[in-house]
Amino acid sequence: MGFAKLLFKWKGSIYKLVFKELIMYGSAFALISICYRFYMTDEQKRQFEKVAMYCNQTAGLMPMSFVLGFYVTFVVTRWWNQFLNLPWPDRAAHTILMYMHGTDERGRILRRTLVRYINLANAILFQTISGSAKKRFPTMAHLVGAGLMTPEEKQMFESVSLNVNKHWVPFIWSINLINVALKEGRIMAGEPVKQLLDEINSLRTKTGHLWGHDWVTVPLVYTQVVTLLTHLFFLTCLIGRQFLDPAQGYPGHDIDLYFPIYTFLQFFFFLGWLKVAEQLINPFGEDDDDFETNWFIDRNIQVSYTIVDDMYGKLAKLDKDQHWGQMSIEIPYTEASLIHKIPNYKGSTMDVV
Repeated sequence: MGFAKLLFKWKGSIYKLVFKELIMYGSAFALISICYRFYMTDEQKRQFEKVAMYCNQTAGLMPMSFVLGFYVTFVVTRWWNQFLNLPWPDRAAHTILMYMHGTDERGRILRRTLVRYINLANAILFQTISGSAKKRFPTMAHLVGAGLMTPEEKQMFESVSLNVNKHWVPFIWSINLINVALKEGRIMAGEPVKQLLDEINSLRTKTGHLWGHDWVTVPLVYTQVVTLLTHLFFLTCLIGRQFLDPAQGYPGHDIDLYFPIYTFLQFFFFLGWLKVAEQLINPFGEDDDDFETNWFIDRNIQVSYTIVDDMYGKLAKLDKDQHWGQMSIEIPYTEASLIHKIPNYKGSTMDVV
């Protein structure tokens, strides 16, 4: 029953997105149907029936599947690219752990400050593109209160008098700090410095991509065309999909079902498709399925500090492993997993004589 449980979930579901429009559309359809059946004269009914058949024919000329499908594909690709560009600091923390040495307090301060600058840059970026992060850190003072920035760093940040987004400033501080560590002999010159700079530049590239996606969104004209087409199609269907009097002998109107089941299913799926695109255009909002930016900030801070500080130099005692001296290693299966055990694959023609 896993599919049934998934089908009837409410949070983040298609039902939650379209139920208001579905109620409005159903009410409008019922109102037109009642007027046609009970309040129109015979002459008015004949005119309405001609209009309904014309609307039904016209609706079939609208390329709904093509236009809407291409739009949703474009938006989903854009959404996935933004996810791939989330600036995870793990690799940078690994590189810092490898190359920035020192078990004393000074070494810890250097490593922790480096990852703090990386997380600070991410937090400032999300502060400018994410509604939930902006509510959490509405001002730079809130970043100071959260321990991501010192009062002196706040003054330095605000002294950079540029009328542009400044989330990249902590990355510059990181580079300056690497120079300090290099002069103090905490990092060896050459490849270690290059590795650190590569990781910081990689994070800067990703934050730039996210900021660029926030700046240049889906072209308005494209969104307007798709939205207008979808709503115009279903406005046309309000009249075109009405059940007409079977006694008139119109083609395709042999029965009177009152409720157009498949028209409403079409409305449900096409409008749901459009709603999916609307939800994914900005994944840094506050909808049910948007990226959890505050969780992302919390997770990165905890993980990066743990990597460069708590786990620095820690390693289990080296000893012979359990399979020492074995030529053919067999990893045991539980009883429940034995059905998944298969013979070693040697090649499709290995045993052919």
